Amino acid sequence: MRPGSFFLLFLLIVCSESANPPDPDQPSAIDQQVQLQVKFPNPVVTTTTPKTTKAPETDEFLGSQECLDKKLTRASCGLVFCPPWQRCIDGHCACKPPYLCPTEGVEPVCGQNHRNYISYCQAMAVSCRTKTPLMSHFGKECKVNIAKFRSSLDEATGLIKIFLPDGSGGGENLLVCQQRWDVAAANVACKEHNHPLGAASADTLDYNSLVANSDNKDLPSSCVSVRCQGYETSLAECEIYNKVNATDRKVAAATCYKEPPAECGFTCANDKCIYRNQTCDGVDDCGDRSDEMCCKKCRNGAFRCRTGVCLHKDAVGDKVIDCLDGADESRKHNTDFTRTATATDAVNSTQNLPEYISRKNETRANRAHLEAKLFCGIPNRDITDDTETEERGRGSRRKRVVGGIPAKPTQIQWQVALEENRRIDCGGAYIGGCWVLTAAHCVRQNPSAFKVKFSLWKKFRAQGTTDIVPVEDIRIHPNYVPSTYENDIALIKLEKLPYTEKCLEDNPAIRAVCVPWTTQLFQPNHTCSISGWGRTADGRSAQVLLWANVSLISGCESSYKNRFKPGMMCAGDLEGNVDSCQGDSGGPLVCEDELGVSYLWGIVSWGERCGQQGFPGVYTQVAHYFEWIRLHTGWPAVTKFNS
Repeated sequence: MRPGSFFLLFLLIVCSESANPPDPDQPSAIDQQVQLQVKFPNPVVTTTTPKTTKAPETDEFLGSQECLDKKLTRASCGLVFCPPWQRCIDGHCACKPPYLCPTEGVEPVCGQNHRNYISYCQAMAVSCRTKTPLMSHFGKECKVNIAKFRSSLDEATGLIKIFLPDGSGGGENLLVCQQRWDVAAANVACKEHNHPLGAASADTLDYNSLVANSDNKDLPSSCVSVRCQGYETSLAECEIYNKVNATDRKVAAATCYKEPPAECGFTCANDKCIYRNQTCDGVDDCGDRSDEMCCKKCRNGAFRCRTGVCLHKDAVGDKVIDCLDGADESRKHNTDFTRTATATDAVNSTQNLPEYISRKNETRANRAHLEAKLFCGIPNRDITDDTETEERGRGSRRKRVVGGIPAKPTQIQWQVALEENRRIDCGGAYIGGCWVLTAAHCVRQNPSAFKVKFSLWKKFRAQGTTDIVPVEDIRIHPNYVPSTYENDIALIKLEKLPYTEKCLEDNPAIRAVCVPWTTQLFQPNHTCSISGWGRTADGRSAQVLLWANVSLISGCESSYKNRFKPGMMCAGDLEGNVDSCQGDSGGPLVCEDELGVSYLWGIVSWGERCGQQGFPGVYTQVAHYFEWIRLHTGWPAVTKFNS
């Protein structure tokens, strides 16, 4: 086993002109074609008690039985984002208190209880906590005599009717157009009328035939498009837009789910049975989205996230991130989809009335506001990386190349050096606020012996942007086992500046890296980067900060047997060409998502010597410890999304 501190061993053949996420002059690490077998430790995902759902072994679309048995739903925030009125706690979306919803740039909402709410988010947060439909319409007027949204479902024909308030006391009776009507919307309509498992099918009726029936003399003459995601408890919470004349059109109807069909192709997490061809199509047929959570392929033009979740094609390029890595909003993906006018356009009709304010636009604004409060994972590109000019002796060129690729002086802006009694044997990563993450084996309970050096390039000499900060507290994971490196993670709390709540002076060369909240954020074969001042291939300690690309590696269980514990992961390559080595323990392994946001995916921990073939470096998997990190640091400092 390696000694207690480790790091960078890079071979020239690997570290030639490869990419590093923080360097704008290099290609993105995501574009590197490093193909290695990769497997993560089992992810920590909080789910209900597994109930087996058998998927045919030959099924082209459904994923593994292991995934299906977890009964994942839209609330499983290890795979999907929570809406703004919920937050991710222990792998499950939980209702937020309404006061935590954003209040800037939002529209007021009238509730069915005659109360006015500041925003759609706040109304949904109350509805989430009370488990009852609350939204009526957008508008400030919400007295008892103000008409509220209502819907009806004819049990005989399944015809859907709605009354849409105009926000000033009046309103209009309307039908729902066939356009955009699907099982996700039919589920909402049926749940609203006491059918807890939603709809068996989304149906349509011919408007002219309905009018010809003498029982339908008071049938509304107009219809609107309704687009639902599936999480809604009332059609009032869905997108409602495009009022048109219903003559010569098909209008929406629903057959509500009362008993399972004779053959059950797929059993949802809520025990509803649907046909197998309804799975993995981007439409929430189950009503809890469990039919879209474990897919190896998507049908009907749906978009597959790397986590195995299928999205409706309208979700691609709609400026709301749905895939954890942002792939649905990445230019290289959303240009593959031809998107027609959708509910996100809010109004395509000749009327621009308050009731047509887009719910999705409100959600988009809420998400943008929440995410704008958090700054992490994006390095400052405005600073100049001026490398000091030095004379090169005969040996200097050889040392520079064999040791890996030297970073530019202000390139890796979350990298820190951990100094103990004037020695630097470990690194760390700045995660925002007054917090640094490192390996537990790098520290001890003696804060006064440590200092954290920010924006350090040369190991033994500060540069103009270097900041040296004293340590106030060290919090080692309570279950850290020194003999096995199990739970090898520690938080360093920095001392605050005098008469302020800040711990660092404003510094353009220092940025925080994001903390991942789920072990599913980056999938097998992802290329990431490591950095530090550790020993190089010639056995000497690096004089300047070095970096290299590594791939996330499988085979750790077989390589390390019972030494490989939960919360550990591997990176490098099985041939040992790229690895971490002595001197870089506690330093960052950083992965970049599709939108260019960098996450602290691992912390250098241990391994079998340096660059030993078949024994890749072992890292502490940061996402495994998200709840522990959040417990100590609080919400704002730990993650860009799902907050």
